[in-house]
Amino acid sequence: MDKLWSDKEIEQTAYRFKAVAHPLRLAIVCLLADGERSVGDICEAVGTTQPNITQHLIVLHNQKLLKSRKEINRVYYAINDRRLTEIIGMLQGIYCP
Repeated sequence: MDKLWSDKEIEQTAYRFKAVAHPLRLAIVCLLADGERSVGDICEAVGTTQPNITQHLIVLHNQKLLKSRKEINRVYYAINDRRLTEIIGMLQGIYCP
């Protein structure tokens, strides 16, 4: 069997899946599938505090799953690669019919 991915690619992918596997981070990704949101909007939508959301956003951002931009005194997050939205949609179709 040919090795399709390098060890580094497998490790990076595993860490990205692990980042999304947390329930709150998955909720954030699902929310952002509909478009960019500010940190405050994310807090309100998922019902937790800004420091808690910020910690989870950092994990997702560090794994390059999210991109951010700052506008005056607000930070906005969006999904970095729309294919992540497709993957989440497929998983939802399989496990949440």
